[in-house]
Amino acid sequence: MNQQLEQAQQFHQLHQQAHPLILVNAWDVGSAQTIQESGAQAIATGSWSVAHAHGYEDGEQLPFELVLANVQRICKHSDVPVTIDIEGGYGQTPEQIQHNVIQIIQCGAVGINIEDRLPAGDGLYSIQQQQARLRAAREAADKVSIPLFINARTDIFFQAAVETHDHTHLEAAIQRAHAYAEAGAHGIFVPGLCDEQLIRELCQQSPIPVNIMFSATMPSISTLTACGVARISYGPHPYLQLMDTLKQCSIRALAGQFF
Repeated sequence: MNQQLEQAQQFHQLHQQAHPLILVNAWDVGSAQTIQESGAQAIATGSWSVAHAHGYEDGEQLPFELVLANVQRICKHSDVPVTIDIEGGYGQTPEQIQHNVIQIIQCGAVGINIEDRLPAGDGLYSIQQQQARLRAAREAADKVSIPLFINARTDIFFQAAVETHDHTHLEAAIQRAHAYAEAGAHGIFVPGLCDEQLIRELCQQSPIPVNIMFSATMPSISTLTACGVARISYGPHPYLQLMDTLKQCSIRALAGQFF
């Protein structure tokens, strides 16, 4: 059994409600190595951080060839499973999605995030459209015989202000979780959701593991664990925090102070 297949199987097993997988999102080889050396069980990239580290805006503005080159370097220097945020899959059709996902797997990744937000950021793909895109990703994995973990991101909660989140949004997310699972997804990622009760209910009703993204207003990790969350991501926050630290160090240095 080759290493990538073993890592893919291992990554699936890391999604447990009693012990949520913590992912401190990386953006390049250096950050991935540091996170791994800290004891991380897996490495995950975040598209926002990767794009900004390369001098681009998020939203599939980073050329796909740079995405692949970054993935390949990270996987080459990682001893743990690697999952890649590929935004909407860098493709308008299922055929393009399948082609791109095969390339991601060939670089060494064993998981992907793929979102249902339209490329322009205004609205979501219909459930049927996103199911077709997820099936294409699943077929890509089947073609290369790697059990890729497909983390289906829905931006339902990013489409509305946090204070307006209610059971209407929750029901829409649950509907998509069931539809995405049917299409071959292994996890449902709901960035923007912070309400403890809504998180609990989503975990209870989702047929696949729930992934929550860190925010300053979210419940504690122990509370999220009690709610049934199986995966917690930090998104762009590690990059933003480190860049702020670098900025403060630079300000002191340029003012003639040691830092």
